[in-house]
Amino acid sequence: MTAHSEVETTQTYNEKLSMYRLGLWLFILSDAFVFGALFITRFFLMGGARPDVEQGVGLIVTVILLLSSFFMNRAEIQMSFGDTKGFLRNVGTTFILGLIFLIGVVGVEWQIAPFGPADGAQGAIYYSMTAFHAFHVLTGLILLGVVYNNGRNGVYTKERHWAVEAAAVYWHFIDVVWIFFYPALYLIGFAVG
Repeated sequence: MTAHSEVETTQTYNEKLSMYRLGLWLFILSDAFVFGALFITRFFLMGGARPDVEQGVGLIVTVILLLSSFFMNRAEIQMSFGDTKGFLRNVGTTFILGLIFLIGVVGVEWQIAPFGPADGAQGAIYYSMTAFHAFHVLTGLILLGVVYNNGRNGVYTKERHWAVEAAAVYWHFIDVVWIFFYPALYLIGFAVG
């Protein structure tokens, strides 16, 4: 490859990168409106009440999800320095923590909740909010699996790792949403049973 074509390729990549970033942020903005609508609906339908859910499980899964964001940030930074081994270790840790969060909400909390999805406002709100968030965690896990596999196969370099950046932004978005959902579902108001 000649120096001229390398510069041209880098310029083309950077132009595409700015469009990819714009597309990702527009997607996140549109998705934030849906999450926002669920958040507002919770307070509109339940007011000062909150679902009667297990506080301990809620706290544990929240800490796990926030910790996963720390490791995802480390993974992205390490890839930006070309440290593939560190990237793989941290994105693998993020994946495991995300999976534990998903199991904690869907496999534990949903099973022990003293109400079902059809049990009034608290059931409708709790299961709608957590299911929509869980779906996003699941899609985030799929994305993490793809970037892990690509990283293992040497697809990314410190100069070109857009998919890693996109996965990190998406994962952090999921965590920020939960930062709002957790108090709305577990902390604010009095429990209704």
